[in-house]
Amino acid sequence: MSDLWWLSLAEVALRIRNREVSPVEVVQTLLERIARVDKGLNSFLRVLADEALVAARQAEDALSRTEELGLLHGVPIAVKDMIHVRGTRTTCGSKIMADFVAQEDATVVKRLRENGAIILGKTNLHEFAYGVTNINPHYGPARNPWDPDRISGGSSGGSAVAVAAGLCYGALGTDTGGSIRIPAALCGVVGLKPTFGRVSRYGVVPLAWSLDHVGPITRTVEDARLMFQVIAGYDPMDPTTSKEPLPDLRGLLDGEIRGVRVGVIRPMMEDADPQVRSLVQDALKVLTDAGAEVEEVAIPSLQEMRTAAMAIAMPEASAYHLRWLSQRSLDYGEDVRQRLFVGALLPAHAYLTGLRARQWLRKQLQEVFERVQVLVAPTVSAPACPIGAQTVRVGEEERDPRAAYLWFNQVFNMVGLPSISVPCGFVRHLPVGMQIIGRWFAEGEILSVARAFERGAIQIHRRPPVD
Repeated sequence: MSDLWWLSLAEVALRIRNREVSPVEVVQTLLERIARVDKGLNSFLRVLADEALVAARQAEDALSRTEELGLLHGVPIAVKDMIHVRGTRTTCGSKIMADFVAQEDATVVKRLRENGAIILGKTNLHEFAYGVTNINPHYGPARNPWDPDRISGGSSGGSAVAVAAGLCYGALGTDTGGSIRIPAALCGVVGLKPTFGRVSRYGVVPLAWSLDHVGPITRTVEDARLMFQVIAGYDPMDPTTSKEPLPDLRGLLDGEIRGVRVGVIRPMMEDADPQVRSLVQDALKVLTDAGAEVEEVAIPSLQEMRTAAMAIAMPEASAYHLRWLSQRSLDYGEDVRQRLFVGALLPAHAYLTGLRARQWLRKQLQEVFERVQVLVAPTVSAPACPIGAQTVRVGEEERDPRAAYLWFNQVFNMVGLPSISVPCGFVRHLPVGMQIIGRWFAEGEILSVARAFERGAIQIHRRPPVD
């Protein structure tokens, strides 16, 4: 089947279940495509070819028996190299952890396997997940499939590239300040950051413990729903996970959004490139045509919260790295080393002020969610910049890449809200995304709104030129 790699995760899972295609055929097809395509993209740090083929044969044998099959039976999934896969190196895209071999699966990987998924490989990332470009000084950049001379976004860039280029059907990423949603937007795929505590982080190397999230990157909203349904839920191995009941989201995405109240975050719209803003406005028209009620909302001091978010993230990141900073500082890439040193030198009162600001922002958002059910904003202020560019053009301004890509996302990590980025169009030939943010533990609502947009939008359904 020549276009097997472009099937959605849900489609390939159904075809495997119906025995229209075998897990071995699916894995072999993707391995051949990775060997042909990924040389120019660098999305994988390690391809687990032998292990994946063994798992595929086991999945094929299971089809011939009458045992119950998991939701992802036989489906190849990629995993960001911050997440432990037993018997496999977890390098975090670093020289420091280059030889570390995980002795057990992270909980999210274990749950994928329990539902029949096949782990295809470990994906490239910004070193230790601490950046937005995925320019990695040790392993090279993950390149955008829409233009290999441009960034993929970070830090989960390899996962987004692999999904966008048809090298896997879904991938796991991590998100501390936008690291799932930014690369999803820049590579033209879907990225879901669940509510803080909804998905276990056991077996995931931390960046900033109170901001880190794990979530799926996929080609469709339904695929994101499927992966989320599999990996979410309480985990006794992670004391930060919530016991909030996880609803069954099957069938939810085919419902209407008539009467759903959507709040458009005015400061973020105004701060985006005019072409990006126009695409998000067009996307909002799709939602209103589907029956949603749209209004503008303003969140006081939202821009100032960027500083507060950094005041939390930087000390937490540096705390994890203190031993290596004192013993192996030159083994870090320059950009990550500088940020870690700054975080280590921030005074305690800066961190405590960030924590107080977090509570203030939470209260403001609770008040906003009394008026609306979901919020909408651009995911990024501009499309992907060239690899190595020192600035990003946003309208008439030149901005630092971190400023251009980070701030629309990081404030929602600060308070742990669920958020999904969906492709909403192209600036020239480069994709950008619209972000839909929901109330705590209301992943179903943002998935439903995202699916309604996906159904009504035509211009977003394209494939990158990577054959």
